[in-house]
Amino acid sequence: MDLASAVKKNEVVDGHSTRGWELVQALPGKLRTKVAEFPGKIKKLGQDDPRRIVHSFKVGLAITLVSLFYYFDPLYVGFGSSAMWAVLTVVVVFEFSVGATLGKGLNRGWATFLAGTLGFGAHHLATLPGEKVQPILLRLFVFFLATTVSFIRFFPRMKARYDYGLVIFILTFCLISVSGYSDEEVLEMAHKRVSTILIGGVTALSVCIFICPVWAGEDLHNLAANNIENLANFLEGFGDEYFKKSGDRESNKASLQGYKSILNSKQTEESLANFARWEPRHGQFKFRHPWKQYLKIGSLTRQCAYRVEALNGYLNSDVQAPPEIHGKIQEACIKMSSESGKALQEIASAIRKMTPLSSDCPYITKSKNTASSLKSLLKTGWCKDRDLLETVAVATVASLLLYVLSNVETLKTFRSPFMN
Repeated sequence: MDLASAVKKNEVVDGHSTRGWELVQALPGKLRTKVAEFPGKIKKLGQDDPRRIVHSFKVGLAITLVSLFYYFDPLYVGFGSSAMWAVLTVVVVFEFSVGATLGKGLNRGWATFLAGTLGFGAHHLATLPGEKVQPILLRLFVFFLATTVSFIRFFPRMKARYDYGLVIFILTFCLISVSGYSDEEVLEMAHKRVSTILIGGVTALSVCIFICPVWAGEDLHNLAANNIENLANFLEGFGDEYFKKSGDRESNKASLQGYKSILNSKQTEESLANFARWEPRHGQFKFRHPWKQYLKIGSLTRQCAYRVEALNGYLNSDVQAPPEIHGKIQEACIKMSSESGKALQEIASAIRKMTPLSSDCPYITKSKNTASSLKSLLKTGWCKDRDLLETVAVATVASLLLYVLSNVETLKTFRSPFMN
């Protein structure tokens, strides 16, 4: 028994050794494959959004400009080692869009200035009673400010727009208030830090705004229109695909999947809307443009997308109703789906061009007339002689299309952002 166990143990060890050696031998091949695939990934990343390449060059340019502090003696003598804050500010503040960069820059600027002022004041007050009391007062000031500001960060509005500034406020206040320098040295340190951060922020903003700017507001505007267009593309092709009337079905199925990006677009829309509020007037977007309206449009679009997701599930369903049942509602469903898609195309076009929507939409009118006929048919017991399992899928598809039409009507009557 012991001999058999020893043999089995040796076999296991040999097996592990063999697999380990095979992995080591395969490692160079996998490494070569990864290296060979890397240029393709870089190319795809640039092709998906060429602005990424421009953004990378812009960041490099901004850092190069502020790094001149280290190469010109008059500038370096004036700020000394504090010049590194200008470089750090560009690295931390420079974002992809103007709104994100401006928001971070302003947050860092006001937080540094306010914290520097309060930090100097706290340091000065702590020195008045004497050296014995100074450490106690400084720790009380730090505790009170850090606790209060940390709690303020939990407010949703503060979290969304000012969280970065609040973090910088805590950091700057602590660095300045607890420093062991004299009042004059603390004041000089605060002045240099605020000045270098201001220089770094202005440099980052100037490069971001004046060289191929990327506007978050414009991206949000286009995203809203694109999402509605994706829904329209699905609805225009769904009827023919579901009732097997299309020729190239594989190609159509691929074109019907664009709506999926809408399902997880909430976070992107909220981020873009937050960044857009920081941006100055540009193009057709005036000051105080109602960006919150885009969030409402996005919410309505996602509601429609969830029902479209349910409809998409029936395209690949194994349960198929007999042709005679399909035939009773086929024409109505195809027409309602197609007309709803055309109505969404009109809505998307109006949003993209920033033109008011017409009061009456012929596509919605046709869809509503067809929906009335379909509702009447569903109430007449059109399939009472059929097995329930054969008819439930078709009835569900018809009901979902009616719900989608209701969503389209809501989008149509919704007040567009550019009309405010």
